Amino acid sequence: MKLAIYGAQGYALGAYEAIRTLYPRREISCFLVTRMAGNAPVLGGIPVKTLAAYAGELSGEEKRQVEILIATPDQVQPEIEEILENFGFHHHRRLTFARWEELMKLYHARLAKFLPLSALPVGCHMPFVRIYMAKSHADKPLRADVSLPEYVFPLQVGTDCCELRVANLSDNTGQHISGKNGNYCELTALYWMWKNKLEAGVQADGDEGQYFGLCQYRRGFDFSGDDLLRLMDNDVDAVLPYPLPYEPDIHAHHERYIREADWNALLQALEELQPEYAQMFPEILGQQYLYNYNVILAKKSVLRDYCEWLFPILERTEELSVPKGSERSDRYIGYMGETLETLYFMKNANRLTIVHVGCRLLV
Repeated sequence: MKLAIYGAQGYALGAYEAIRTLYPRREISCFLVTRMAGNAPVLGGIPVKTLAAYAGELSGEEKRQVEILIATPDQVQPEIEEILENFGFHHHRRLTFARWEELMKLYHARLAKFLPLSALPVGCHMPFVRIYMAKSHADKPLRADVSLPEYVFPLQVGTDCCELRVANLSDNTGQHISGKNGNYCELTALYWMWKNKLEAGVQADGDEGQYFGLCQYRRGFDFSGDDLLRLMDNDVDAVLPYPLPYEPDIHAHHERYIREADWNALLQALEELQPEYAQMFPEILGQQYLYNYNVILAKKSVLRDYCEWLFPILERTEELSVPKGSERSDRYIGYMGETLETLYFMKNANRLTIVHVGCRLLV
């Protein structure tokens, strides 16, 4: 039976790469989308087609010989199932987040490049873990009630920019850059953590052997019951989300959001402050994998070192940008943070123990 994948973004491309690697006998004929706007005509070497065009190519009998894997965010999958049924496709399956995460575990274990946390043995020691969840007054309520683990603490970001309070903790206490949230996005929460929880000499919860992290209101790690027990006894330095692949590379992906002049400002900042990383920057931009969302969990010392590296680069990039970062509010620094996280941890992959888990989208 032929296989087509409904979806054409990083989620779907990741599924395609995994299936092609793990199950090479499965023939994937094409990616399917509702409309071509914003989608490439070819992805992974196979065509991207609208569902209407694809349905028009096939007879009723041929449609019965096609299986369609729905590789989109969970919340739109029921609607897509109905559309598929209306076009005469009755063999379809949802690639839910849980199934996608399991597929990524198998795929990355096979590649031996982005180690799954679940591949490590379960230990005996439960570490101190504190993850701050960036939450904005502009966030729409979730459709369903979600109970947060006891180690996740909502932290309001951009607090200086509004009067409404949506969390007990806010990013405008102590040392902060809350007013820059329009550019820095969830990174104002990371800055607050760095200055008020991570810096040497700051009285903070936990010691150097314990773990601090950042997630978003709608994006957070999907830890199993045993995952936290894998951290200390395996000397894990950092936990990151499974990276998503983009074609032809992550530079082309970010061109949708960031101007070339701003990339040049970032490269100049790297050359001035971190020339060794500047040399590797073109290589990182020229590969497919990106750590999305600025989501991370790491040893306190590792996360502090990362922040001490990251924020001077972002500050210098603001100064070099035209117009300067202080004169705009278009989220470009937040997008750059994703690429810099990718650069930092890929460059240091040989000296740090980095593992990966799924990053669930809440709706």
